[in-house]
Amino acid sequence: MDNQMLAARLKQHDEQAFEQIIQKYTPLISTIVYNIASGRLQHQDIEEVVTDVFVTLWRNADGLQTDKLHSYLCCIAKSRVKDRLRKENTPVLMDIDEIDESDGTILEMDYENQTLREELRQEIRCIKQPDREILIRYYYYYQSVSKIAHALEMNVETVKSKLKRTRQKLKEALQNRGY
Repeated sequence: MDNQMLAARLKQHDEQAFEQIIQKYTPLISTIVYNIASGRLQHQDIEEVVTDVFVTLWRNADGLQTDKLHSYLCCIAKSRVKDRLRKENTPVLMDIDEIDESDGTILEMDYENQTLREELRQEIRCIKQPDREILIRYYYYYQSVSKIAHALEMNVETVKSKLKRTRQKLKEALQNRGY
């Protein structure tokens, strides 16, 4: 059964459709959560986040756009794992080369977006510390500015300022490359 039909049935609170969605999307959602968590969550915590994604889907089924089921689930997964990571106090490795971004949606990206992503990673490698670490902690590990400031023993306003300047530099560098 295709996604639109499953989503339409879900909107009518069809429990069988919901079970089929869970069965179909659990591997993808688990991969997204696992990759974003990058080893910072226990297996049972990852399962909890995955379950929360599907509970959220069920609760919000009425507002679901039937042609957006896949995207909606991916967005919920990313949001839920980000929320969970913000609550955790686990050590993080800050190496851009070790970040695995294969959240299951990369296969759907066209060549241009994949190229842009690689160009961005190359530019990030060129950023000097601590600016690179701030950027990675914020955008890849979803840490709040206050947690970054605490971890790096900096003022919150300094972290915000460095983050803003680094974003601007990345934007200019990518624009110079034609993006």
